[in-house]
Amino acid sequence: MTDQFDRASELEQEHRDRALAAHRNRPIEEPDEDEYSVRYCLDCSHIIPKQRVELVPHAVRCVSCQNKKERTHG
Repeated sequence: MTDQFDRASELEQEHRDRALAAHRNRPIEEPDEDEYSVRYCLDCSHIIPKQRVELVPHAVRCVSCQNKKERTHG
């Protein structure tokens, strides 16, 4: 029984390692900002509210487009 738990733990760690590697290797998206530091969504081109940028400094999408992206790409 212990072998099954050990193997399950190994598989979980392998899955976690692959997910982290995929996350690290994804292309970095640069924010679309104008000369006044107003940031625009990469998908819909609407202004990303300043509050969102303050809370999520790497935000490149508005909340709506980010939600859509997460639903379709996991």
